Amino acid sequence: MVPHITPLRRRALGKQLLAAAAISAAALCSALPAHAAPAKTRVAIIVRDFGNPYWRALRDGAVAEGKKLHIPVSVQAGSTETDSIGENAKISTMANENFTCFGVVPVNATNIITPLIPVSNKHIPIINLDSGLDPAAVKAAGLHITSFIGSDNTNAGQIAGTYMLKLLHDKGDIAMLQGIPGEENGINRDNAFRATTKGKLTVVQSEAADYERSRALTDAEAMLRVHPDLNGIFAANDEMGLGAAQAIANAGKSKQIKVVSIDGVKEALESIKSGKLSGTVSQYPYAEGEMAVQACHQLAMGKTIPAHVTAPIKLITPANAAAALKSFPRPFFAFNDPFGAP
Repeated sequence: MVPHITPLRRRALGKQLLAAAAISAAALCSALPAHAAPAKTRVAIIVRDFGNPYWRALRDGAVAEGKKLHIPVSVQAGSTETDSIGENAKISTMANENFTCFGVVPVNATNIITPLIPVSNKHIPIINLDSGLDPAAVKAAGLHITSFIGSDNTNAGQIAGTYMLKLLHDKGDIAMLQGIPGEENGINRDNAFRATTKGKLTVVQSEAADYERSRALTDAEAMLRVHPDLNGIFAANDEMGLGAAQAIANAGKSKQIKVVSIDGVKEALESIKSGKLSGTVSQYPYAEGEMAVQACHQLAMGKTIPAHVTAPIKLITPANAAAALKSFPRPFFAFNDPFGAP
């Protein structure tokens, strides 16, 4: 027998069901982060290689931010700094794996354009990270880049040059260890360093060591044999700077020759603190990784993000190396983050 429910009783039951539904919804909302991205959001990050601690830091920042925002993040890489073929293969594979946002660090100014075209054709946002692409080549290919997030490498080169001038009292012979030929960051760093020191420091030798420590060690050893009275070496990244510092230490010339580099990896900060490396312009790839995922999150929420975001940099010397190490891998100073990170 079905019990009879009066209209009054029916209204009371309805109110109870609505209240229960509201409680359930509130519980669900409290379990999710504020401004949660749609459940389907998945972020793909592709960097050059994990052998360089700089790219590992970018990876770690992206993964950590993904966990914070409850967004799946997959980070892939080529096998070396110059492995454009391997990097492109990773992009092509991930282009077919239902990712909703891509963040990509190119090996050079054009290598990632072709594998990213299928991504762009699906109207999936693409964020160019750390090193810029050739605008003319991007336009010719019909590729749409949503945003760029990276440091001002011209400014970094200027800061490094100014610091080297200070260390050498505006005169002396120096050598340069350059990155990958044709790669935008290295070109901007080198050109700015040369422009800043022109007329005061003499560049007696330059070698492209492809951002690799072992090659820089070998090149620096050769430089010291040819130029025994060298006063300084500028390295376009910390891996090369650490290689140069090792070559100088092996030759017993650590007090004579100053080494300034760019990147801010932990080992470089420790080397500065111990007096081996003279200084570095730190670029905070961990923060870049965080901002890449934050940008993808905001895009998933339907928001508009800036077309160009400048990541923080800072000159690290023996005076502030301890502070930099204490807060590593994040900056030890306030910086402008358009995505709202603390």
